[in-house]
Amino acid sequence: MSTAAPRERSPDAPATCAVAARSVLDLVGNTPLVELRATRDGVAPGVRLFAKLEGFNPGGSVKDRPAKKMIEVGLAEGKLVAGKTILDSTSGNTGIGLAMVGAALGFPVKLVMPENVSVERKKVIRAYGAVIVFSDPMEGSDGAIRLCRTILAEDPERYFKPDQYNNPANSLAHYEGTGPEIWQQTGGRVTHFVAAIGTSGTIMGTGRYLKERNPSVQVIAAEPEDAFHGLEGLKHMASSIVPGIYHEAELDLKLGIATDEAYNMVYRLGREEGLIVGQSCGAAHLAALTVARTLTQGTIVVIFPDFGDRYLSTNLWLGWQNLP
Repeated sequence: MSTAAPRERSPDAPATCAVAARSVLDLVGNTPLVELRATRDGVAPGVRLFAKLEGFNPGGSVKDRPAKKMIEVGLAEGKLVAGKTILDSTSGNTGIGLAMVGAALGFPVKLVMPENVSVERKKVIRAYGAVIVFSDPMEGSDGAIRLCRTILAEDPERYFKPDQYNNPANSLAHYEGTGPEIWQQTGGRVTHFVAAIGTSGTIMGTGRYLKERNPSVQVIAAEPEDAFHGLEGLKHMASSIVPGIYHEAELDLKLGIATDEAYNMVYRLGREEGLIVGQSCGAAHLAALTVARTLTQGTIVVIFPDFGDRYLSTNLWLGWQNLP
């Protein structure tokens, strides 16, 4: 285990720089919105649909935000110090974010993940120098959570566990970043916010901020329609270990999405919008469309958590070439 002191960012480093960022961590956030104009079946002309493209984060997903914030809070509170290893369970994207942050700051990273996550995710994590411990693929993200707890219990002084499912810094990252960005990017006109739920940090933090700015903003969650699904990274809450940061009472609506329908929407987004995205994006967009069809006016912002290049080896793409 490395005992090298972590590298620190310069205290005077700006959050943004017109010429060059001082660290890859300064590139997290400030992702763009794009209007969805083709995949809006049956939606009234007065309703606008925007996707927030979180794949533009340097680690390639929305999870860069909580990964950065959880490590920052751990350092500030003295829980993460030189000689410790960052340890957490993940279905992939948070693990990539933690591996990136660990590499940037000089901390070793160990991640527990289901063995059946995509090959691309495994390779990216290893490229950052992180160690992967595989859990039973049949137990999904819950199996990774349980195995991670066992590893931590065996040597608690060795590790710092951000605990993405229960760490308030997860949702805080979105309260401080994603929410204000959406408010600014829409000029305060956002009426509905839609996100798929895994840890739930994105929807909890962003929704909380938007409702503080305008209590009439509707917050809508998309989840798999049942426990046996192929939407990697998402949780069917009724059949899962429920994250401590998830508070269903803060949602205005939760919609179940079928795996095959989410996959088909992913294919359409590529062909009709020019956006190659992951399956959770397809699920979130279907939820956004369900809501949009009930409106005559509105501005809907839906989170697209990542791009599709890290899923090209998965079941998502097995049948796509046979589509009409």
